[in-house]
Amino acid sequence: MKIVIAGAGIGGLTAAMCLHRAGFDVHVYEAVGELKPLGVGINIQAGAVRILSDLGLEPALAATGIETRELRYANRHGQTIWADPRGRHAGLPWPQFSIHRGELQMILLEGAQKMLGAGRIHFDRRIAGFEQRGQKVLARFTGRDGGSAETVEADLLIGADGIHSTVRAQFFPNEGPPKWQGILMWRGVTIGNPYLGGATMVQAGYHNQKFVCYPISKRHADRGEALINWICDIYQGEHATPPREDWNKPGKLADFLPRYKDWNFGWLDVPGVIEAAHAIYEFPMVDRDPLPRWSHGRVTLLGDAAHPMYPIGSNGASQSIIDGEAITQELSKGDDPELALKRYEERRLPPMARIVESNRRKGIDIMLDIVEERAPKGFDRLDSVLPPDELERIVGDYKKLVAQDRETLLKLAAARP
Repeated sequence: MKIVIAGAGIGGLTAAMCLHRAGFDVHVYEAVGELKPLGVGINIQAGAVRILSDLGLEPALAATGIETRELRYANRHGQTIWADPRGRHAGLPWPQFSIHRGELQMILLEGAQKMLGAGRIHFDRRIAGFEQRGQKVLARFTGRDGGSAETVEADLLIGADGIHSTVRAQFFPNEGPPKWQGILMWRGVTIGNPYLGGATMVQAGYHNQKFVCYPISKRHADRGEALINWICDIYQGEHATPPREDWNKPGKLADFLPRYKDWNFGWLDVPGVIEAAHAIYEFPMVDRDPLPRWSHGRVTLLGDAAHPMYPIGSNGASQSIIDGEAITQELSKGDDPELALKRYEERRLPPMARIVESNRRKGIDIMLDIVEERAPKGFDRLDSVLPPDELERIVGDYKKLVAQDRETLLKLAAARP
């Protein structure tokens, strides 16, 4: 069975490797002329690392990124609200990794080229549209300049072409632009001193003003440094959706640094980290409404094309990776491919829709708002502000929602051949 994947991002390349390993004839078509290690940091949760490990990529991830030891939530005064061990430090069989997004992209590309063969990954091929004829799909691709058109025949088409998916738009032409609820993000990478042991992800503040950071480079850690990925989220109010997202739009310190001038926690100098960045990027936090369906005949969606979501709980890339495993498992059952794509949709669409909706309601980050509302000047005892049972319910419910709770992951480990 020939499967064409539109998009060589994290989800598309993972799906390509999973499908190839299962015996499918896979071809990937990517819009850009050359993949480059762009972007800033990203987290891959243990449940997704499980899949990449099975593909043989864990050694490359470990040699490049940081094995995350802890996730810590704090108020804007630096007081700890919740600290959670991650990955192997929580007794799971797999680690969680914090890594530069561009370096992860290159690890996936090299892995896919090695497994599939470089000739099956085609660059400068942007999907322009498709049509279904009987049991075949005809996918049309063009070069970035709009020329050099090519039509490819396949048995299945997977749209993994991101939040501005052409495949999605052909099924839902009136959907409109991504949804924005007023939060702008400023992102950067800073070389600094290790904090909290050198392997901790921190989320501090509350909905209207948050700071997130985590180290992402083993090379820097080996030199006694920390390459710190950081994000500042500031609520701007309800406005129309800003212009099309551009991960490379330069940001200005004057637009957000003054809001963080007093955020020195002792164990982390937030304004110092921000000011030392060699480059800063501005980006609106956006998502899309959950769709009623992903699969139409022999065409389906995957990753951000299917379920773009707010970056809460480190779910975007991790869920895209899980999509690749899920679609492979359903297609490998060997029955009607259209039924397999519907099963994939039935398996993945409902939980992804719930995550999108939960993240709009702040997801696990709701604990930050509760503490800010009840103790804006800080607290002497956390349990007087946020009782342990309430905190455990918030954390436990979200982990179960995203299928990253300990019980679910240990069941997956026990089911491995």
